[in-house]
Amino acid sequence: MTSATAASAAYSVPLPDGLTQRTLRFEDARAVTDLIAAQEVADVGEQVVELADVEADWSRPSHDLAASAVGVLDGERLVGYAEVTGGDRGDACVHPDELGRGIGTWLAGWLQDRARRLGATEIGMPVPQGSPGDRLLTALGWRVRWTSWVLQLPPGREVAAPTLPAGHAVREARPDDHRAAHEVVEDAFLEWSRRDRQDFADWSATTVGRPGFEPWCLRVVTDAAGVVVGAVHVVLSGEGAERTGFVDKLAVRADRRGLGFGQALLADAFAAARAHGATRSELSTDSRTGALGLYQRVGMEVTPTWLNRGVAL
Repeated sequence: MTSATAASAAYSVPLPDGLTQRTLRFEDARAVTDLIAAQEVADVGEQVVELADVEADWSRPSHDLAASAVGVLDGERLVGYAEVTGGDRGDACVHPDELGRGIGTWLAGWLQDRARRLGATEIGMPVPQGSPGDRLLTALGWRVRWTSWVLQLPPGREVAAPTLPAGHAVREARPDDHRAAHEVVEDAFLEWSRRDRQDFADWSATTVGRPGFEPWCLRVVTDAAGVVVGAVHVVLSGEGAERTGFVDKLAVRADRRGLGFGQALLADAFAAARAHGATRSELSTDSRTGALGLYQRVGMEVTPTWLNRGVAL
């Protein structure tokens, strides 16, 4: 099926009365960001998403927005959205003022239909534990695939930087380190994540090509020969007292683990973010990685808990 065909193939179940649906365009990124933010504030008490997150994700060369995303409108106002973000993964949200109209049920059905059309055999999405979205998907028979946790370093606390083996160093990544960092991250994440390998162009769109990226945001640890054996990507978000340094990706090469490189990268990433104005230090991990205990041992504490719920198609 071509993207044009997929985009024009509407989900067969009718929308609730008074609502319309259409495919999304890149210029809808702001409206989608505002929609997700409203749901986040209602569900977890704060906005996490930024416009740069949506724009970076939609800028991936492999992502066909017209074929994989839909908006639900009440007049000209966007009140719900869903998209297949890749493979068996999706996302959806409904404005908290519009709950109870059947929008979420329609979006869940649309996600299943569109993912099936795009060749997936399963589709899942993250929802805050106990949220209206979590309760809806539970009622619709979506099972928990894995649990995710957002962890925060309490104010005034820092991650201790361990002493590294001789010849090793943590530093800001240079442009000629980018491909090596990508390889280290993908190799590590594919040890536990069931998905296709992300190519360098897609990875770059959400890291070094992300709006607002600065060279200090990507950091690596190198061995005595200068070979990259670990990498971390940190995102600076929010404003003022809520300025957050969020570790988006952290990985160490399999044969170099247990030597303190992960903790060294974490300590360095948070320190770099603080030097650029961050007042909070956060990251997210999930039950597939086995890393929760590691982050708790260095002093981080769980804040919101999210569930990735999915359903077979």
